[in-house]
Amino acid sequence: MIGKLTGTLGDKNPPQVLVDCNGVGYEVQVPMSTFYNLPGLGEKVSLLTHFVVREDAQILFGFGSSQEREAFRQLIKISGVGPRTALSVLSGMSVSELAQAVTLQEPGRLTKVPGIGKKTAERLLLELKGKLGADIGVPANVTSDAQADILHALLALGYSDKEAALSLKALPADVGVSDGIKLALRALAR
Repeated sequence: MIGKLTGTLGDKNPPQVLVDCNGVGYEVQVPMSTFYNLPGLGEKVSLLTHFVVREDAQILFGFGSSQEREAFRQLIKISGVGPRTALSVLSGMSVSELAQAVTLQEPGRLTKVPGIGKKTAERLLLELKGKLGADIGVPANVTSDAQADILHALLALGYSDKEAALSLKALPADVGVSDGIKLALRALAR
């Protein structure tokens, strides 16, 4: 119903913002990823929105990009995942991180988000498979199963996608999994 709001940013109170559109103030719930990229108070802002109507409330959710809004819409389609949980997921990780977690089927990344337990994380990964993340995939520099295993191990140890991908570039192409992990850890420790 309401697909986009453009107006003046009137108030910022995480996770809610107030957008003044020609004298009408809309309260909009936004993920923290959008919140951090908002302009200052009194400046022009434009948000893509998703309007949720419930028996007891009408809530506008706002997003800084179409990818965020689409990820939100995919999340709320999952049984047991409401708008607040979807907002929490998008506040805890970027869309690309979520897509990569789905592609690599890594529930550990989702359980780091407050309110997401192991079973919910596994259900999210199962439901989102094929709907989100297919275009992200494994980084292009992963050329073998061994390198994919090394990448998974580094991500499981808590390294970021960028750090893990960079460490893979420094490895010999024919390295084994255990040696590759050791070499990558040494490179990351520097």
